[in-house]
Amino acid sequence: MSFTSTASICTRIAGILLLCLNSCFGQIIQSSRYELPLRSGELGFEITSATHSGLVLHRGLSFSGNHQIEIVKLDTAFQQEWRGYFPVDQGMTLLSRRVQNNHLYFLFGYQEIQKKDFELCIMDLSNGNFVRHPIRNFVPFFVTDFQITVNAAIMGGYYNTVPVVLYYSLATQKSKILPGLFNEIGELTQVKTYDDGSFDVLISAKKLDQKTVWIKNYDAEGNLLRNLPLLPEEKKHLIFARSLKTGSDMQLVAGVYGGRNSAFSKGIFIAQIDPSGLQHIHYYNYGELNNFFKYMKAKREQRVKERISRRKIRGKKIRFNYRVMVHEIVPFHNQYVLLGEAFSPQYSSASSHPSFFRPSYSNAIIRDQRIFDGFRYTHAVVIGFDPQGEIIWDNSFEINDIKTFTLEQFVKLQPAKDKITLLYLFENELRAKIIQGNDVLEGKTLIPLEPPSDGDNPLFKPQITSSKLTYWYPDTFFASGIAETPDLQVGQKRVFFIRKIITQNNPESQ
Repeated sequence: MSFTSTASICTRIAGILLLCLNSCFGQIIQSSRYELPLRSGELGFEITSATHSGLVLHRGLSFSGNHQIEIVKLDTAFQQEWRGYFPVDQGMTLLSRRVQNNHLYFLFGYQEIQKKDFELCIMDLSNGNFVRHPIRNFVPFFVTDFQITVNAAIMGGYYNTVPVVLYYSLATQKSKILPGLFNEIGELTQVKTYDDGSFDVLISAKKLDQKTVWIKNYDAEGNLLRNLPLLPEEKKHLIFARSLKTGSDMQLVAGVYGGRNSAFSKGIFIAQIDPSGLQHIHYYNYGELNNFFKYMKAKREQRVKERISRRKIRGKKIRFNYRVMVHEIVPFHNQYVLLGEAFSPQYSSASSHPSFFRPSYSNAIIRDQRIFDGFRYTHAVVIGFDPQGEIIWDNSFEINDIKTFTLEQFVKLQPAKDKITLLYLFENELRAKIIQGNDVLEGKTLIPLEPPSDGDNPLFKPQITSSKLTYWYPDTFFASGIAETPDLQVGQKRVFFIRKIITQNNPESQ
């Protein structure tokens, strides 16, 4: 039998196994795909969801000292609608981007710190036409958040360690620093926009000697309507939070609380605020949650729960310290679902990085050095609570292998009628779990991504790099990355790919 026929048979077998895996976990369907061959050293694309309008791909290019951005617009079936090149002014760099109302918004800033102004490019996704808006800025600050409303572009960030938010009116083309912000150290935790153009700014900062979360409500024109600090119990410090308004004009703020001057949290808090500003805060120690420790191995989890039980019997406080980042709060029937992820910073000894130090440094000094080696994720925390802030159920999802140097959301959730699908992507594998309240309907399942279309040699497994899983539109995600496959003729094939990932709740066919 020839090598070609053997490879073909193995490929068909691999395809059958992949189909079986997808059938076993019926919630996940790998639908259509987009692929683009890359030359050695050629960059892949950054991708922005345009929801039902498709996807926008972009990457930076340089020719003879001229900088530009290549943009590709795809529809939801990955058919190319148009392709173009956007010139970038000398000395400017792309800071952020966002798609809103079928328009692409590029935010540019100068590389030189003394040049503090911005430029906003607004591109019509139906044809690629664009206009530029120079934005006057008053304080040089580092942008960490970029949002678009029907009236304005909003840029949030830090001047040194002081939060700053700049409001740019699309109608008047004038900008202003938002009123009501601090002139002291704080953390900008969220800029939350609403359909009517109003928005909230959440800042974590001290009130007297206690750290709390300030909720600043602004109207569509950027006028401050209310500046409300949450009032936590004594010795409880609110570290980080996310906000959501309900249909009854109530506001829910949920996040993590801990001790004084600590980045570690002890539990979850959920605050309910009525239109008059009256607030009520619930606190839930991690030890009170049913499934918070499910990510552990069974014996270790059992030991932790026994320790919690013993402390409860003796009337002692339950103390746990975790770093947890709350990512989102989403409506779910008559409930709300909070999704967060637990992580811990990793450090390596300086002795394992000798090139970082001059040979004249003594071994004693080297042993005292520690080098930051990224954040290691342990598990996702999923909590369902009612409009009054009372927890109804909680669950968790173990995260394996992921380590990153920037904190970002990995686990995504897809609510259905009576259950929630949790999933994340690691290299070439989708990892999924289905929960129903406190119960697990389907445990952790590993689903390989389909290989590149020309990856028909089963002897060489593609290596996936820069892989991401991103929300697209209801019941639909997209997975993207670069697949590198050894090739006997060209040495290595590199393919930029996008896969559509559909949950069973979507009636769309493959």
